Amino acid sequence: MNTALAAKNTLLELNQRLVEQYKAKHPIADIVKQRSAFIDNLLQNAWKKCHLDLYPMSLIAVGGYGRGELLPYSDVDLLFLIEQDEVCQNTQAKLSELITYLWDAGLEIGHSVRTVSQTIEQGKADITIATNLIEARFLCGNTPLFEELYQRIRQDDFWPSADFYNAKKEEQTLRHSKASAFDLEPNIKTCPGGLRDIQTIAWVAMRHFDAANLTELVEHDFLEPSELEELLECQNYLWEIRFALHISANRNENRLLFDLQRQVASLLGYEDATQLAVEQMMKRYYRTVRRIMELNQMLLQLFKRATLGHFKALEIQPINEQYQRRGYYIEVLDNDLFSKHPEEILRLFLYAVKNSNIQYIYAPTLRLLRKARRSLTTPLQDNPDCRKVFMDILKHPRGIVALSMMHKHGILSSYLPAWRRIEGQMQFDLFHAYTVDEHTHRLLLNIERFAQAEQKDEFPLGAVLINQLPKKGLLVLGAIFHDIAKGRGGDHSKLGATDAIDFCKLHGLNDHDGRLVAWLVENHLVMSVTAQRRDISDPDVVAEFADKVHDAIHLSYLYCLTVADICATNEKTWNNWKGSLLRDLYFSTQRVLARGKEKPIDEQARVEEVQAKAQKELLRRGIKDKDMQSLWCRFKPEYFLRHQPNQVAWHTEAIIKHDQNEPLVLMSKHTTRGGTELFVYSQDRPKLFATVMTVLDNKNINVHDANIMTSIDNYALDTFVILEQDGEPIVQLSRIQSIKKALEKALASENPKLPKFRKLARIMKPFNVPTQVSFLPSIRQHTSMMELIALDSPGLLAKVGDILYRCEITLLAAKITTIGERAEDFFILQTHDGRALTDAQQQHLSSSLHLALNQTC
Repeated sequence: MNTALAAKNTLLELNQRLVEQYKAKHPIADIVKQRSAFIDNLLQNAWKKCHLDLYPMSLIAVGGYGRGELLPYSDVDLLFLIEQDEVCQNTQAKLSELITYLWDAGLEIGHSVRTVSQTIEQGKADITIATNLIEARFLCGNTPLFEELYQRIRQDDFWPSADFYNAKKEEQTLRHSKASAFDLEPNIKTCPGGLRDIQTIAWVAMRHFDAANLTELVEHDFLEPSELEELLECQNYLWEIRFALHISANRNENRLLFDLQRQVASLLGYEDATQLAVEQMMKRYYRTVRRIMELNQMLLQLFKRATLGHFKALEIQPINEQYQRRGYYIEVLDNDLFSKHPEEILRLFLYAVKNSNIQYIYAPTLRLLRKARRSLTTPLQDNPDCRKVFMDILKHPRGIVALSMMHKHGILSSYLPAWRRIEGQMQFDLFHAYTVDEHTHRLLLNIERFAQAEQKDEFPLGAVLINQLPKKGLLVLGAIFHDIAKGRGGDHSKLGATDAIDFCKLHGLNDHDGRLVAWLVENHLVMSVTAQRRDISDPDVVAEFADKVHDAIHLSYLYCLTVADICATNEKTWNNWKGSLLRDLYFSTQRVLARGKEKPIDEQARVEEVQAKAQKELLRRGIKDKDMQSLWCRFKPEYFLRHQPNQVAWHTEAIIKHDQNEPLVLMSKHTTRGGTELFVYSQDRPKLFATVMTVLDNKNINVHDANIMTSIDNYALDTFVILEQDGEPIVQLSRIQSIKKALEKALASENPKLPKFRKLARIMKPFNVPTQVSFLPSIRQHTSMMELIALDSPGLLAKVGDILYRCEITLLAAKITTIGERAEDFFILQTHDGRALTDAQQQHLSSSLHLALNQTC
């Protein structure tokens, strides 16, 4: 057939016409059906041109094509239904001719050739094949063959309704376990709340009721008209996104990848405003999938009741005159209860957590709850009776479990208007893996985890403090409000603190408790910033933090909120390194608060204490006192102030035993603050820091901390805390040896041939992080503190080191923090002659960094 090129051009014209209709806001359902109808016509014409209508064979559409739903690059799934087990050579040739034609026309074809018996046999063995067959649609060919298949599929022995329900529910559970509905790059087809969840409802309905589509469920009194309207509205929005994805990617793409999200948002008509266009699009997306998840849960539960009769056998236990427990479900007994008494909407959740056996809401009750939620004309918090029940929930030991259920079913936003504004609110970056509401929800669950015995190993300090807080409910309120003002513009911490004060007054909390909640909200980032981006070994840094904290109670509340917040940001953010930093800051601050206004520790006494403890250990190891004293007299007091005795002993022994003409590279077998300690001892030279950073970058190592110092006789004594990309310490011996050898080779050469920087990862390319250089007031005398914000591109620290060398600036210490695609790094600097940087030097360094990083990032 020589018309494949013409067909391909016609398909391209169709795509362009559909895109124009899409941009003109034609109904997406019509667009999806148009393409399917066009392919129907193309296939039917090709079937005749190949003379396949002369053979005992049927052409059947299956899968999404069987539903009559095709997007620009969707696969076209076909079943060739044959009469006999084998086809003759001539028939095979004709089929090959047709398939080749379709491929040449630009269609992605999935096909199988089977008899009716083979099809039924494979369908019985594979739930996916069975599902495709339920949606089978006749296109052309032998009609009796299709009718035979149609009847066989609907016989009781081909996936009985109950078996089919169980298989599809298990399939969905497995699919949901592999992804989150709130992924940064969600698959709109398979993620929880995606198109598959709507299709699962339809498939189960088709099997049980022999329904052709969702609309027929209304006729069966299974789906209410408003629920059908909601499902179709959600489906259409996901179709709109999927259509735009296909056009943007120029392929069959179902993942909302970062590098496509801006283009997809533009195609959907979103424009940047207070919120970015992509954030507006994703907000509606996340709200849509949450609605689908709730409908899916309710309808599948109703199907379970209809197909299995499971709920009739569940144990029923009265709670009171209005409620009862049905197995793991809570059920309301009065259909008008929620509409008559709005406070009962909240009391439902209070009773649910008072009975630990209850995990879910019974589907008929959930339907009533949905109706009541949608009929509300004012926020529930405006009702005094509702406020009383909410405070009872807050004070209950399992109150967070109730809040979690309320969030899942949209009641938290019905209660608190500000919560509604953050529902689905995403941030277009790589750090915040969840929407603002989902992040806060996970934060609350983390607070709940602190009190669980099995979490003591992961959160040892949190497990102790959570039970010592005077009022756990105040921490919960601080958590609810900590990010509630995001997306409004302005400082979300200050705006959220104002919201918290207003909430506490409305709910009758005393002034002290209200101020504590507002303080937690306004200062919820202070502890993490101090621990990760400041030098907490400096007593002045700790003293400044202690002034902000005021007392031990505030410190304990803030520690619990900080840890729970970090852990809820994304799955990779929390690690032992951060845990160790926060614990160290907590205990250092606790000592300062306990000591009150006492004089700070004498630095000379601290140096002598460290040396004495290290000396004791070294003598035990057989190191002569004269050797260590000879070495230590070359070290500045700062070295002993910034290292623990065990570190000093480790360094000292290795240096004494090492050839002084060669660089020394040590990597600890034991983790330091949750990371691996790297120590470099070498005659100092230009660009030493940049050289080390280049090697570590090439080895795909994350640097989190750096102490850069030199001895009196100009030897580098540089200590780094390094981690693998997944946040774990470097423990594999071969990995340690590889890093050490690479560093030793680079440091041994006067002009080392350094590896090229890695390429920027795909996921980073859509992001533009403007380089920002800020100089902060320095606590340490004769030093300058610089904060650098930039794209976390490969080789960033090496480039910074090179610029510092060119600007004749000495690096004393660095704290390296990566927040998604952003590097937020903190440096302590000094001129070569030991002074703080002048204004002119700061300006020159800032300009040099901007120029170098903007060119290379």
